[in-house]
Amino acid sequence: MHNPEGILYGRLEGFGLSERGHRMARLAADALAGHDVTALYASPLQRAQESAAPWAAAFRLPIVTEVRIIEPTNAFEGTRMRRALRDPRNWRHLRNPGRPSWGEPFIDVRDRMLAAMDEAWAAADGGEVVMVSHQMPIWTVVRAVGGHSLSHDPRKRRCALSSITTFRREPDGRWTETGYQEPAAGLLAEAIDRGAV
Repeated sequence: MHNPEGILYGRLEGFGLSERGHRMARLAADALAGHDVTALYASPLQRAQESAAPWAAAFRLPIVTEVRIIEPTNAFEGTRMRRALRDPRNWRHLRNPGRPSWGEPFIDVRDRMLAAMDEAWAAADGGEVVMVSHQMPIWTVVRAVGGHSLSHDPRKRRCALSSITTFRREPDGRWTETGYQEPAAGLLAEAIDRGAV
């Protein structure tokens, strides 16, 4: 993201991809060249729409804006996190990290993400569906389908910029994670993502 001030941007408008971010998004789309991608969904946030653009071009698909896969709400949005944490007025937001008390509950993120996935799967006419979302919602789904607690340390998420997490719908209706890749790994060392929640 282009975020030289290190603002926690969350759902704020005006935060798009940097040039490196655009290259990373293209690498992600290239990683599934040859796949039968038949539908493309993206969060309404600018950075997600820009990340979806190479997929739209590569697979000649429209980008369907899906609000349920958006970044979660966050009380620290618009601040520099380290500075905000030093302010005692903000400590109340940290009272329950398991919920989390600073923003949208993990369970709500899980439910809206899985509902969007279910609906996209039901609407798909064969082929694969790509959904361009954000780190916390994706990691919440990974933990949910893996049977893990939704509560987690944001610094320990396995969900790099422009990574691809793959899920499969089982015959019994459950979702399982079937793969993870980082097509833009070569660009990650110089990439900075201080603004996600």
